[in-house]
Amino acid sequence: MARIGILGFLHETNTFAPGPTVLERFIEADAWPGLVEGQALLAATQDMNLAVSGFIAAMQPDGHELVPLLWCSANPSGPVSDTAFEHIVARLETLLRLSGPLDALFLDLHGSMVTETLDDAEGVLLQRLRTITGPHLPYVAALDFHAIITQAMVDQTQAMVAYHSYPHVDMAATGARAAQMLRRILAGEVFHAAWHKLDFLVSMPWQSTLGDEPAGQIMAQGRALEAPDRPEVQFIPGFPNSDTPASGPAVLAYAISPELAQAGADALLAQVRRHQSAFCGHLHTPQAALQAAAAHPAARYILADTQDNPGGGGAGDTTGIAQALLAHGISNAAVALLCDADFAQAAHQAGVGAILNMTLGGRSSPGGPPLPGPYEVLALGSGQLTGTGPFYLGCRMDLGPMTRVRVQGTDLEILVSSRKQQAADQAMFHHLGADPRDYRILVLKSSVHFRADFGALADHILVVQSPGANTADLHALPYTRLRPGVNIL
Repeated sequence: MARIGILGFLHETNTFAPGPTVLERFIEADAWPGLVEGQALLAATQDMNLAVSGFIAAMQPDGHELVPLLWCSANPSGPVSDTAFEHIVARLETLLRLSGPLDALFLDLHGSMVTETLDDAEGVLLQRLRTITGPHLPYVAALDFHAIITQAMVDQTQAMVAYHSYPHVDMAATGARAAQMLRRILAGEVFHAAWHKLDFLVSMPWQSTLGDEPAGQIMAQGRALEAPDRPEVQFIPGFPNSDTPASGPAVLAYAISPELAQAGADALLAQVRRHQSAFCGHLHTPQAALQAAAAHPAARYILADTQDNPGGGGAGDTTGIAQALLAHGISNAAVALLCDADFAQAAHQAGVGAILNMTLGGRSSPGGPPLPGPYEVLALGSGQLTGTGPFYLGCRMDLGPMTRVRVQGTDLEILVSSRKQQAADQAMFHHLGADPRDYRILVLKSSVHFRADFGALADHILVVQSPGANTADLHALPYTRLRPGVNIL
């Protein structure tokens, strides 16, 4: 039986978001566990839709000795501080040295981490770990759907597998795929990689794999190219709000021969090129979205506040769509989740039924102004809840004190958290005594993940362009570091 080290270090870096992302963001819990070490890692991640959880669950029946080292993540945000990166990497290096001889290493990574001085933080991490384990220890990594593949990442691993879906309902399943690749490597098989970097960027809302979206069709075509001798043929769309020379999608294949891997990568590349022009969609202004909703009063709408999506680096506190709802007098609507720790604390001090005469949100830039009060406190919650939807399934969240309030004199309700998190699970509503089915209009601070648990509730879903750091129109971003020839779709 093998001794397999397990580690995770995840961050999706929006280089245009105000930063830096400091160490405290990795230490604290949010939707996912805070920084955890050793055997506590197993309990902290058990039964969650996370790659590390799926890998552990898949490998435990094999009887291997699993050696958990460290796992941490931080909500998408600005560049990781060099201090935070060095602190966590140094701790990983120490734990790896103390772990004793290993037969393999599993790494749960995002794949698009950028620090204040490093464009390819994962590539550097892998190189640093290799100085301890040597060049031949099998490394198998699980990656996010939005990973930015680099040559260093390919060179320093024996295999990398990325999520197939967006919304990421298959994170645990991806960990199980990584386990299967590692089983074969431990049995003596050698996999050869072939990959292509593509020369365009796709905005997050148009990367969805649901329905007839181009990404979904490409994913299916990748699966059709797979076979026992070529177990992975992947399209990895990348994170477009990252301004680095490596930014952009990739095609990555693994097979038992270089020729088989190259044939799979080439075939999927041709399919991506065939679908490339379909990666587009329409961004609605708040006014246009609300006019559409007003014109169909019997229809249910979800307005995706994509540019304030905490899952893409947004602050989670912008007020543009809420301001528009109030201006249009739209009834039976809810906004979730708006992050304002001071407001949530004040609500808890005041209690249910109290009237709060204070402003809410709008502290980040771009994103203001704050919403004026007063507000009626309808419900309070600890922020400790368990995800029940396909994306956050099993995740034991800690969002800090939460409250649900109504803007006095209206029927606009706002769900407030103390830590930013995208509204992608109905459990967030239930935690505050609300049912999302009871609202005609839901404003959800999310780009795509909300579709997994909320999509079926709506007759119409409109992606709305309102101020926020997660810019959806990539043409508006001041890229300066993309490699020559990269196009913005």
